[in-house]
Amino acid sequence: MSEGMGDDTRSEVYAELAGVGPYGVRPGHALITMVEPHPGHEYAYNRWYEDDHYYAGAMAMPWMYAGRRWVATRDLQELRYPEKSAVAQPVTAGCYISTYWITDGRYADHMKWTVGINKRLNRDGRVYQDRTHVFTAFQDHEATVYRDGAAGPRDYHALDHPYAGLVVEVIDADGPEQRAELLEWLRTKHLPKRLAGSAAAMVTVFRPTPLPGDRMTYVKQVEGVDTRLTLLWFLEEDPRERWESAFAGLDAAVVESGLGRVELVAPFIPTVPGTDRYVDQLR
Repeated sequence: MSEGMGDDTRSEVYAELAGVGPYGVRPGHALITMVEPHPGHEYAYNRWYEDDHYYAGAMAMPWMYAGRRWVATRDLQELRYPEKSAVAQPVTAGCYISTYWITDGRYADHMKWTVGINKRLNRDGRVYQDRTHVFTAFQDHEATVYRDGAAGPRDYHALDHPYAGLVVEVIDADGPEQRAELLEWLRTKHLPKRLAGSAAAMVTVFRPTPLPGDRMTYVKQVEGVDTRLTLLWFLEEDPRERWESAFAGLDAAVVESGLGRVELVAPFIPTVPGTDRYVDQLR
């Protein structure tokens, strides 16, 4: 039996904690983590993440209430741009991405648990080491823009609704003031125009937050805390269906705005939980 797994679970504390603090459904925060398994370790990594880490290292934690894994097969990786990305080097790195929603106002509480549980998982040999974190960050929710207004799923449904694809877009502004202008332009002009008549039902916009000093050493500190925005486009069809017309020019639109530069546009499709589907299509 692993150390610390005795009968004392301090169960009385759970009843006390349930009666205090925010407990809404809004996704006030997110964990977005894009990872590259090392060559030759794709199957083992996938099984570890699906069979253990997705639950013990994520969904079982307090206030992390929704999650979804996504995968980029080789043909999807080759659609990514720009070629020289500040997020992924090379731009094809990071064939898996996981997205999780955290209850608004519960970020600090969740972080205390996640640091503690990851130390325990490492101590117990339950962390798969043959992988590289390409883009991992906790993020604060800034906006959600919907294609259909009040109709359809809300952002808190996004990781449970059976969306057929995800496009991750990362934009860097020149500074904090420019990021505020960029966010306003995205929210009121650019995204409503792009969403109209498209296969994307919504776009959620987040800004990264710094990781705690006692984070795991294999996760690098977050870049662009004051300047970066992360956009998640939730698609009702495979991103390959209308890639050229819908997503190939996102960088040009941002450049034309004069408010920032696109550092990553990357399409994904959902994994099939409990299977190794797509693992043989990563390379």
